[in-house]
Amino acid sequence: MVSKEGELLVKILMFLSILGSTQGRRDAVEVRHRRLREASSFSSTPAAEYDYIIVGGGTAGCPLAATLSQNYSVLLLERGGSPYGNGNITRMQNFHIGLADTSPASPSQSFISTDGVINTRARVLGGGTCINAGFYSRASPSFVKAAGWDEELVNESYPWVERRIVYWPDVAPWQAALRDGLVEAGFSPFNGYTYDHIYGTKIGGTIFDKDGFRHTAADLLAAGNPENLRVLLHATVQKIVFDTKGRRPKAAGVRFKDENGKLHRALLKNARHSEVILSSGAIGSPQLLLLSGIGHKKHLKKLDVRLVLHNPHVGKGMSDNPLNSIFMPTRKPVRQSLIQTVGITKKGVFIEASSGFGQSSDSIRCHHGIMSAEIGQLSTIPPKQRSLEAAKRYARDKQNLPREAFQGGFILEKIDGPLSRGRLRLNDTDVDNNPSVTFNYFSHPYDLKRCVYGIRSIEEIVRTKRFARLTVDDAYTMRMLLNMSVQANVNLIPKHTNDTASVEQFCRDSVTTIWHYHGGCHVGKVVDGEYRVLGVSRLRVVDGSTFDRSPGTNPQATVMMMGRYMGAKILRKRLGRAAGA
Repeated sequence: MVSKEGELLVKILMFLSILGSTQGRRDAVEVRHRRLREASSFSSTPAAEYDYIIVGGGTAGCPLAATLSQNYSVLLLERGGSPYGNGNITRMQNFHIGLADTSPASPSQSFISTDGVINTRARVLGGGTCINAGFYSRASPSFVKAAGWDEELVNESYPWVERRIVYWPDVAPWQAALRDGLVEAGFSPFNGYTYDHIYGTKIGGTIFDKDGFRHTAADLLAAGNPENLRVLLHATVQKIVFDTKGRRPKAAGVRFKDENGKLHRALLKNARHSEVILSSGAIGSPQLLLLSGIGHKKHLKKLDVRLVLHNPHVGKGMSDNPLNSIFMPTRKPVRQSLIQTVGITKKGVFIEASSGFGQSSDSIRCHHGIMSAEIGQLSTIPPKQRSLEAAKRYARDKQNLPREAFQGGFILEKIDGPLSRGRLRLNDTDVDNNPSVTFNYFSHPYDLKRCVYGIRSIEEIVRTKRFARLTVDDAYTMRMLLNMSVQANVNLIPKHTNDTASVEQFCRDSVTTIWHYHGGCHVGKVVDGEYRVLGVSRLRVVDGSTFDRSPGTNPQATVMMMGRYMGAKILRKRLGRAAGA
C-alpha cells in the first residue's frame, strides 16, 4: 500500500519537471470532435441502452469503439478529458510536461509501485498514445501465433491504424548515431525503416508527424459511425452492474460518475450479444473487476465488496519491462529526439535512445531526458531510498550545476518479456485511487542476467567510432562532464563492467520503467481466448492486461491493432465475414 508520504513524493518529483519552465504554446486552433460530450450530458432514459458499453477510451478502446459503431450502438466512457487543444499532449517538445503534470486535469496519473519505482497511467481520451514517446512497431509473428490471433485479420488491422496516424520519422542525429553504433558493434543487419519486429537494427514508425504534432488513438474515432457512437468525457466508471438472477452473473451495464460527481447508470440492450467491454488498461481493468466483485473472495470481503464471482487470478501476474538508462555527455548540444531507432537482440534485450530535452531553454536543469528524476525517478538512487529527503536534496543540488552537465543523450536497455511477476490489489474501494501494484523487478535471475548483457551492450556501442564523433574527445573535459553528470544524478556506465556483481547491483539500483506494464487479466485465468471474462456473461476485457508479455519493442501498435481486430472479429461473428472491412 502506498503511503501518503509516497504520494507526496510523486508530486514533488513531478513538480521539479515544470519548475522554472513555461508551457509550450498551444495549437492555434483547438480541435473539437463533435461526438465528444461531458459525462454530465448523459440521460438515462429508456432509449439510452446500448449494444456495447466500452469502459476506457484509450489505446484499445478508441479503435474498438470506432469499429463496433459501424453496425451497432456504442457508448464509450473515458475518465479523462480531451487531448485536443492541449499542447502538452500534441507537441513533441512538451512530452516531459505531459508526464509530469499532477493537476486534476492532467492526462497522466502517477503511481508508485511497492518496489519504489514511480510510474504513470493515462487519464485522457486516447490513453497511453497521448503521453508516450510515440514509437510504433508491430509485434513479432511468434507473439501473434501465441495469442491465437487470425493472422489474416491481424495483417488487415495493423494497416487500418497505420493509414490514419502513423508516420516515418525524420531521424535525429542522436538516433542516427545509435543506428550506426549498433551496426558497428555487431547488432546487425540494419533492416532500414520497418514496422516489423526483426532481429538486428531498424528505424520504426512514429505517431508524431514531420511537424512534431502527435496523432493519437482518439483520432481513430473519426472512422466510426457518428450515428451509433457516443463518447463521454470525465465519465469515471465505479463498477459493473450485474444481473445475478440467472444461472451465472450477467453484465447489465455500468455505474459511473460525471465531472460533477453525480452518479449515472448506463445499461446494455437486453440482447444476447450486447456486452460491457473493459479497455481500461493493465491497472484499470483488473481494478474494475475487483471493485465489481470479481476476484479473490477473502480480499474482497476485507474491503466489504459484494462478491459476484470468486476468481483468485484477477490482478495476479503483473509484470513491467525493467529499463536502465545510460547518459552520455556530448561536445555540443544534441537535437531533441524520442525513440526512433531500436536494436532488437536475440538475448531478449532492446536497445533504444532519447536525447536533447530542454537544451534550448533556460530550464535545462529541469528536464534533460525521458528517464530523469523529474518525470519518474531519482535515477541513480536505489528504489527503496527514493525518499522525500532525497528529492529535496536532489532539487537543491541540481540548480547549482552548469548547463554542460545536461548536454548529451540517453541510451536505454529494456528487458523483453520479464519472467519476474507481481500482483495488483485494492487499497480501498475508491476507483479514483491507485491500487497497490508490485512488479518484483529482477526477482527472476534470468531478468538480471539479461540486464547485465544490456548494459555491456551499451558499453560496446558507446565505444564505437560513430559515438566518438559526438562525445568529448578531450580526456580532462570528459572527466569533468562525467563528474558533473554524477552530481546531476544521471546514470552512467558502471566503472567495472567486467564485474558481474557490480553490474547486477547497478541494474537493481538504477531500474526505472518505460511504461510497458501488463497482465492482471491473463488469458485462461481471467478471460478466455476471445477475451470474455470467465464465469460471467456479456463481459470482456480488451487491452494489455490480458497480455503475458509486452508485444514488440513498444506495445501501442499492437494494442491499437487489438482494438480494431477484436471489433472486426465481433462484427464478423454477428454479421458475417465481410463485416468490419
